[in-house]
Amino acid sequence: MAAEAGSPAVRTAGSWGSRPAGVPAAVPPPSVPIAFLASASAGLVVCGGAWIWARSAAAADPNADPVVAAVHFGVLATLAMGVLGATHQFTPVITGRPLRSLLLARVTFVTWLAASWMLPVGIATEQLGVTATGGALAGVAIVVLAVNLSAPLAVRGKGAPVIALRFAVAGAVLTTFLGVAFVGDRQGNWFALSGHADLAMGVIGMFGWLGITYVGVAEKLWPMFMLAHLPAGRRAGSAAVWTIPIGAAALAAGLGWSILGLAWVGAGILAFGLGAHVVSLWTHVRHRRRKADLHLVFVMTSAAFLLAGVVLALAGVLVVGRHYDQGVALVAAAMAAFGCWLLETLVGHAHKVVPFIAWSALRARGIAEGPSGKPLMFADLYDHRWAVATYVTTTGGSGALCVGLGASLPAATGVAGLLFIFTGIVVAANLSIRPLRLLASGRSSENRRVGASAADQPASRG
Repeated sequence: MAAEAGSPAVRTAGSWGSRPAGVPAAVPPPSVPIAFLASASAGLVVCGGAWIWARSAAAADPNADPVVAAVHFGVLATLAMGVLGATHQFTPVITGRPLRSLLLARVTFVTWLAASWMLPVGIATEQLGVTATGGALAGVAIVVLAVNLSAPLAVRGKGAPVIALRFAVAGAVLTTFLGVAFVGDRQGNWFALSGHADLAMGVIGMFGWLGITYVGVAEKLWPMFMLAHLPAGRRAGSAAVWTIPIGAAALAAGLGWSILGLAWVGAGILAFGLGAHVVSLWTHVRHRRRKADLHLVFVMTSAAFLLAGVVLALAGVLVVGRHYDQGVALVAAAMAAFGCWLLETLVGHAHKVVPFIAWSALRARGIAEGPSGKPLMFADLYDHRWAVATYVTTTGGSGALCVGLGASLPAATGVAGLLFIFTGIVVAANLSIRPLRLLASGRSSENRRVGASAADQPASRG
């Protein structure tokens, strides 16, 4: 008899077959999301170095190639890499269906990793061939991603998070191929849009892909992480999921084709959606049952950067007609603030998500006790003091970058770069050292047991 749809025999192709009890059946093995998240930490380190290198150029011209390279390291190698990791982990959890293929997930990782480093390196060194190759690899990665997610995202009746992820896949495809067009424009000057094409691409990428992914996944994670039970009829989260991508698309089209009225309409819809997202966050915070913790501090700080970005963007639009250079600087600071909105929440959620993934991997290998000898808990898997230090450096670096770009202060931009380097290194070390030690100790214990069993065998024969 053929296996029924949804049975384990059908659902194991893109899932983790050796998962421990309690882990959702559809999730991929830990190596899939961890590869993306670890690479995001490396991307943040390189992004910090790129901002140090670009600090003087950023003060003179936010559109200079060194600045564009630093932005691409931040957006592609850090934010997008982390969001792709979260997407591969949580799409199966939210939908209850596995990825189409683990091989496709690994192809996405390899091609996106290469693209996210080659594109900014090519821009920084003015090597058009490297830039073009990076753009082509980015296109391959996103097409493979869309194919891989098409199976789980075909599910019905899962609400706002799945709708958000569908929008995000569409936004990822559109952003990537606008990026390919951007690469072509640098080579042949054939990109025919007459308006602010690069800014339009940034809007789609920031809100129509990365931002909407966070907004949708947060509607699933916040109730769990905050133990929040919302009153019936709360629709702010759903409103955010629908209006953010629609507003971003309209704003990007208005910017790309210099249609001022469409741009303002899109900006208004986008602002409404972002406001609904903040309202949804506040509702979760008000109805939470868990005491305030570091995750909540990260999330609230993230929302503060989102609001700062809106204020800076409005200020830039109002100023640019009278003081062009200052207006451009404020718009650059606004885009930095929006990026830091996502960076804060990425680092904050990593301290919840990575320990859970590591815990699952350790339990699957039979490691059930923490360093103290008590049952293994998520809190055993990282040092909370270093986590607090990470919050300080993430927030300090984000604030310094916004000040450095908005006020054209190279020193502040350089400080931001240093703090980002520290953050990337510490996050990677703090979230990996303890799990690796536990894994090594578990292997040592297993080897000792195997050795003792082998030594006892001759005696038993005698």
